[in-house]
Amino acid sequence: MVFEDPAGEGDPIELERFELPDDVEDSELRHRKIPRPDPHYVDLGMLYRFAQVEEARRSGADGLVPLHVAVRGHMGTGKDHDIEQFAAAMGLPYFRIPLTGEVRDVTLIGSTRLHGDGKGGTESRWEDGDITRALRGTALLNLSELNAAGAETLFALHGLLDRYAALDLPTGETVGLREDVRIFGTMNPTDLRDYAGTQTLNKAFADRWAIWEKTFPGEDQVKEMLTRRYPKLGEEYVNAVARLAVEINASFETTDTGTRVETPLSLRSVLDRIPTGLVIYAAREDPLRHAWEDFVLPHVDPYDRDHYETVWNAVVRRGPSSKPF
Repeated sequence: MVFEDPAGEGDPIELERFELPDDVEDSELRHRKIPRPDPHYVDLGMLYRFAQVEEARRSGADGLVPLHVAVRGHMGTGKDHDIEQFAAAMGLPYFRIPLTGEVRDVTLIGSTRLHGDGKGGTESRWEDGDITRALRGTALLNLSELNAAGAETLFALHGLLDRYAALDLPTGETVGLREDVRIFGTMNPTDLRDYAGTQTLNKAFADRWAIWEKTFPGEDQVKEMLTRRYPKLGEEYVNAVARLAVEINASFETTDTGTRVETPLSLRSVLDRIPTGLVIYAAREDPLRHAWEDFVLPHVDPYDRDHYETVWNAVVRRGPSSKPF
């Protein structure tokens, strides 16, 4: 697999894909969990950076400890999609495990449960949790929403993510980090935004990751995403949606409280909701305006809508009169 640097600065990186052994108990399941490459995916540089870490890991440098990469960014920037597409490129079974505040270490690591013994009695058996199960074979683990996890969950993972590189189960078994397992994570920024349930990441836990920032794409990048996914979408619509996304998200990221909005225009809105609205309202007089009203504004906090409308009037005012597709 060859990874190109979208910035054109680094040399291409060529990596061998992983081979799944057939001697693991759930090899058929793991084969099914290898993601398919998304033909509409646009790499903004994250896959190339993942490949750099993978190349360093395979370099054989003495003493090099495997790094685990966590991607931090606002909602709708495509963090999980980047990691999934790296798994697809490398032929790795993909396990996305959300670490919400409701998830406990027994769910992730495992626990002992009672089962009928077929003779009217019961017997206790160990059952792997989501993470332990994934670790027993070739896998890419995406521990999603790292900074929403409870403290007990984080402490249970410390040994896995440092030089010890293993989980110690209550049964006395040690599950080591296999050579064909990769661990990634995602998180939202911990600021004053409305990311319910998130918290400042424990410093000891954060120190076990290489944390990379994922920003919103620029105008040319949004245009490329739209044209790759919707090649028949009119150029006027592509340009208008890309400008709206960039201007709204610039207002989201500004430090000026007078113009700052609290709701970004996520890639889900840009690539999924707005195009759906354009199809639905293609016969209306202003399809983009109708898509904006029905598929964008309902996701916006009420006190942000005035600024969304200000950006609309400054960038578009009136949508294209031609048919969207």
